[in-house]
Amino acid sequence: MTVAKDVGRNKRKRIVLSPYINPQYRAVTRTYHQWGGLEFVGDDQPYTTSELIDLIDDNTAMVAVGYPNYLGHIENLSLFAEKAHEKGALLVVVANPMALAMLKSPGELGADIVVGEGQPLGIPLSFGGPYLGYFAVREEYVRRIAGRIVGETVDQDGTRAFVMTLRPREQDIRREKASSNICTNQGLMALAATIYLSLMGKNGLRKAAELCYHKTQYAADRIDDLLHFSVDRSQPFFNEFIVKCPVPVSEINALLSERGILGGVDLGEDYPHLKDHMLLCVTEMNRKVEIDTLVEVLKEVRHE
Repeated sequence: MTVAKDVGRNKRKRIVLSPYINPQYRAVTRTYHQWGGLEFVGDDQPYTTSELIDLIDDNTAMVAVGYPNYLGHIENLSLFAEKAHEKGALLVVVANPMALAMLKSPGELGADIVVGEGQPLGIPLSFGGPYLGYFAVREEYVRRIAGRIVGETVDQDGTRAFVMTLRPREQDIRREKASSNICTNQGLMALAATIYLSLMGKNGLRKAAELCYHKTQYAADRIDDLLHFSVDRSQPFFNEFIVKCPVPVSEINALLSERGILGGVDLGEDYPHLKDHMLLCVTEMNRKVEIDTLVEVLKEVRHE
């Protein structure tokens, strides 16, 4: 967001947020910038893609969308990029890095900034943390980003090496004006993710993504076959999908918990129009027998 304001020479104050970015992300964004004089629009009601795009105007500094979004849907980023760039705004994409092993990259589709949660990159759940975030920008914006930047070079012996670069931005030089800050927890998680990626390689990561996708399709098909349950197939999804339930999601999750299964997200808590809708996620870590067990428990759900 800081980059977007800078590019707009701080004259633009409108930030268009998709309502289908993680609600917690949106809440934190507002907390950080509550005194910044910014106007946040777009996430106060369930706008469609076309309605959200219509909110982008000449005062817009940034447009942010998910890829896939919070509901698991794979957005058409090109539509957002076209309108954002036409108005001189930047497109920010909140992307699942595992999904990017299968999907076309946000950069190819016009994104200027890409951010996201790095937990899928080999980081254990650990009761919610510590995790790490990642972000990337187009080359022309590198000097404007926060955080330390490490570049690749060679040492005096010609050996590949990595060094901190663009040092004038750093704390030991700019002191209180520096934009970089990193904590030990996140440093360790970044190291773990780097090791994971180096071990998996391009083909391994693609295979993990394919496992996520195919297992998710299997789970969705099994649940869609259940009486009184239905899967939202209005848009393509990667490894998260919406299930319309015959009873409140809280009741289903209580039953699943009794069987040692962590249930899905009750979407009605953040999206009133999705009352009795559950968001389920399947990853490469889920075995077929676990998916089948979930389906068998859902069969026991009592309904009117």
